[in-house]
Amino acid sequence: MSKLIIADNLETLTAHGNSRRRLLQASLGACALFAMPAANAANSPRIYEKRLSLLNLHTGERIRTAYWEQGKYIPEALQAIAKVLRDHRSGERHPIDPGLLDLIQHLHHKTGSSKEFQVISGYRSPATNATLAAKSHGVAKKSLHMQGKAIDIRLPGVPLNALRRAAMSMRVGGVGYYPESNFIHVDTGNVRYW
Repeated sequence: MSKLIIADNLETLTAHGNSRRRLLQASLGACALFAMPAANAANSPRIYEKRLSLLNLHTGERIRTAYWEQGKYIPEALQAIAKVLRDHRSGERHPIDPGLLDLIQHLHHKTGSSKEFQVISGYRSPATNATLAAKSHGVAKKSLHMQGKAIDIRLPGVPLNALRRAAMSMRVGGVGYYPESNFIHVDTGNVRYW
């Protein structure tokens, strides 16, 4: 139907003897319409809320909450999420990057799962990270966990490799694969995979 409307508009423009400039503008507008992603189309549903369900495996704490509504992050929800994702060894809290929450919320949507994410590691204090890095070559000395920009997760019912592929397909941040420990790492740093 949109092709017919555009064609009618082009015929009207040329039939009335308008300049080539107007014809070019109409043509460019038509190209923009066809190039527009489906997500931006007029019939796309609007997102009014973003929700997360998380279970911290070390503390047993759960959170199921909307953390964003009608274009705004909800400060109380962000604080509650930071509490659940705190360093379970020291009890220290740190704000969690809202971009990380958006990343895992989108990852959840991509998998089609209704289960909660199981969290192996959220925020890590510098002291905790240094201790872990001294014991394992798999822990980065300048880990994004220390900035609240990384999380280690699994999703029951979704094979780990499928979760990894879904995360990599988003091409946002880092994705680490740890099948021997049954989790993936995602972060909001540079795009990279290991």
